[in-house]
Amino acid sequence: MTLTMTRDTSVEPPVDQPPPKRRRPRFLRHVLLSAVGVLMMYPLLWMISSSLKPSNTVFTDESLWPAVVDLGNYARGWTALSEPFEIYLVNSLVIVILSIIGNLLSCSLAAYAFARLRFTGRKLFFAMMLGTMMLPGHVLVVPQYVMFDRLEWLNTYYPLLVPHFLATNGFYIFLMVQFMRSLPQELDDAARIDGCGPFRTFWKVIMPLCLPAFATTAIFTFISVWNEFFGPLLYLTDPELYTVPLALRQFMDSEGQSQWGEMFAMSFLSLAPVIGFFIAGQKYLVKGIATTGLR
Repeated sequence: MTLTMTRDTSVEPPVDQPPPKRRRPRFLRHVLLSAVGVLMMYPLLWMISSSLKPSNTVFTDESLWPAVVDLGNYARGWTALSEPFEIYLVNSLVIVILSIIGNLLSCSLAAYAFARLRFTGRKLFFAMMLGTMMLPGHVLVVPQYVMFDRLEWLNTYYPLLVPHFLATNGFYIFLMVQFMRSLPQELDDAARIDGCGPFRTFWKVIMPLCLPAFATTAIFTFISVWNEFFGPLLYLTDPELYTVPLALRQFMDSEGQSQWGEMFAMSFLSLAPVIGFFIAGQKYLVKGIATTGLR
């Protein structure tokens, strides 16, 4: 028996192709975003331009490109105050670093208790913690000042540092709680089977997975503490202990006269650590916010 194979020459009907998608006007979108970016950067560009102008032409020369460039503003501003400006930078840096360490330690432990442990009154305490976020900070100024005065902590860094080690900022606790709740509960169960207690579970299992939330907390703490003016103004009286915001205020006297060029020059230098820290942790900042429900 011979088998003959026939070739099927029939043509299948064409499958309906979806209509091609219309390309979005990317060019117009990029132009719009660039224009908005330049508009948002204008205050920074104006400050940089003003730091290169003589003080008497800061408000008369409206151009971003100064007619007369005065680089001496940076040299004069560095030594114009009672102390070299590096003293104020170091003071702010010490306070910022210790504040970041305090917030990361205390807020992460409090968040771990709310997110992963089960204890009596957990929901009540969590609601009370959230309530502190709605309390205006100025309501606590007088009681805190009286307390720190009785502790003889005025004109020291203790009023600026100790609260960060006591988990007093509900926002950072809430941010970490939301992140820790997204982690599988099976991690805690596996650690418990391996003989880990709550602290070891936190240190070995939960903490390494919370790096995005920690980076977000560190960036927010850096920016808020570095730019804080009211707290140092209230508790510090010795110029040697002044932070950068207080030092910048010294460029203006009681009559409203100011060394504008020198002040803008030092203001630009004071922004460099904030911008550098933000750029270094931007990836973790976006990831931390995107995974904590705070979009």
